[in-house]
This record gives sequence, structure tokens and C-alpha cells, in this order.
Amino acid sequence: QDELHRPAFPYKFKFKFDGCANCCVASIARSDLSFIGTWKDDIRIDQDAVNKYVENDAGYPANAGAFRGSRDWGPFDLEKEVLSLCPTKCMKFENKKLFIDNPNCTRCMHWINVMPRALKIGKETGCSMLIGAKAPILDGAQMGTLLVPFIEVNPDNDYEAIVDVIEPIWDWWMEEGKNRERVGELIMRQGFQTLLEVTGLKALPQMVQYPRTNPYIFWKEDEVEGGWERDVDEYRKHHLR
Repeated sequence: QDELHRPAFPYKFKFKFDGCANCCVASIARSDLSFIGTWKDDIRIDQDAVNKYVENDAGYPANAGAFRGSRDWGPFDLEKEVLSLCPTKCMKFENKKLFIDNPNCTRCMHWINVMPRALKIGKETGCSMLIGAKAPILDGAQMGTLLVPFIEVNPDNDYEAIVDVIEPIWDWWMEEGKNRERVGELIMRQGFQTLLEVTGLKALPQMVQYPRTNPYIFWKEDEVEGGWERDVDEYRKHHLR
């Protein structure tokens, strides 16, 4: 209530919520903190329904019949319309069975659009949290970066875990942010590593947008066992040039 009545923020802070990863781009592109509905376990597969789609059964139209009547799109081709369009190529169809490498699934949701009766999301549901998106202001438009890949959401936890992530971000932004600087711009200025230190979150592979372009990794003294002090002669005994 205090934040609503007399905000101390440098600029506006937007939340956006989307219950399905199928239409998440609006929130990932336009909000400082977005919440995207997702799941943690494996995608559920109805193999009989998959084969109905492959066999072009009239009761199983592709895309739930959304394009029916507009034109003749020809028979449904699983390889062309689903498997080859998978961003990570995590799906394959062999011996009338569909296999999904779930750890490599990026939740593109194309498969559920095309074959809604054959594929369903997992049962262990929750949300992902992405931070730092904004429309063009100072440095240009930027998309949100994944901060929390999965967090359980249910009436019992009263969203305490979500609040524990938000409050330290606000405190850091109010302290370090410049006038009219969105939190995404602050992250660009001080670095994502600083954000992780503020929130106490561990770095995860899902947070990496692209691999580093140089081989240098910088450590802090308290992160190095024994600190900076080293006996060079002792080191050379084990690491000869």
C-alpha cells in the first residue's frame, strides 16, 4: 500500500501477467517484471491422438480447425508443420510414437496450437519471472530477461516467494536508479551479475542470452578460496610452464 500511495521509484514499474506462454510476447516486451504461466514436468502426450492427426482423421483437424474453409492446405504433414519448426529440434516421430526431449523444450507452444488434442502441458504448473523489458525511451527497446525459470504459485504460499524477489529489486532500483531510468536500463548499466547479488539468486543457464564473446571471467576476492594471496613458487610446482 505504501508503494502505491507514495512511490519512491525513479520511474514507472509495470507488471504484466500471462497465464499461457502462447501469448507471452506482449508481457515480455512491455513490462519491467512479467509473469508467464508455465510447467515443470513433462509434456503429456496422447499417442493415439497424435496418430489421428498423422492419418488426417476428420475429427482431428490441425490447428483445431482454425484455418478450415479459408483454402485447401492439403493433408497434414507432421514433419513439415511441427517437427521441423521446433526451435531446439527436441521432437521426433518414430514407429508411430512421438518423443519429446523435455529438458530442451523452450515452450514455443507451436505444438499445442497445431495438435491441441494430442499434446498438453504438464501438471506441475507455476510461473516464470522475466525482468527488464521496456519500450523505447533512452537506450531503445529491449526484451525481458529470464530471472526465475520456475516458481510454484498456489493459494497456500500467499505469493511470499514472489514478493521476496520483488522487494530487493525495488530497494536496489530506488537506491541506484537515475531519474526516469527503468529497472531494465539500470541492469544494463550495472550488469546482470549485480542484480543476482541483490536478489540472492544463483546464476542459471536459462539466464544466458548468448555465450560470452571473450574468455575472461572475473571473480571477487571473497569468491576465491584463500583470497588473492598466493605463493607463486608453490603454484608453479603444480602448474609448470
